[in-house]
Amino acid sequence: MSSSLTTEDLAFLRRPLHGFLSVADGPVPPQPRPVWFEVTAEGTIQLFTAPDSVKARRLPRDPRASIVVAAPVGERERWLSIAGHATVEPDGGHDLAARLAARYWNLDDPTRADDLAGILATEQVRFVIQPETVRRYAY
Repeated sequence: MSSSLTTEDLAFLRRPLHGFLSVADGPVPPQPRPVWFEVTAEGTIQLFTAPDSVKARRLPRDPRASIVVAAPVGERERWLSIAGHATVEPDGGHDLAARLAARYWNLDDPTRADDLAGILATEQVRFVIQPETVRRYAY
């Protein structure tokens, strides 16, 4: 366990893998959701979301969040868990959505290009997790 990401962690997180995000809400149990994400050069984790999403609405009450990223089936077992305080940033949501769509989808596919256009037509904010606890497992 540590509070920072290693070079190996960063390489793993730069792959187009799904993360499972959990947001705290006091006594309410977390409800993990699969998300696209990006690790920044500063080592924070960011994703985009609608400003009225459950994850964004819960943060003022309890800013704790975590994300777990696991290697896909067929690879050796590996996972990374990052927990820390999260913030909602009003800027950069659309740019992040466009970058992540290009990472996770083939935007030459007209259906996926239309899906991205739909995302970009709505308000988006950045959800940013500052790592405080990093746990990892590799087998």
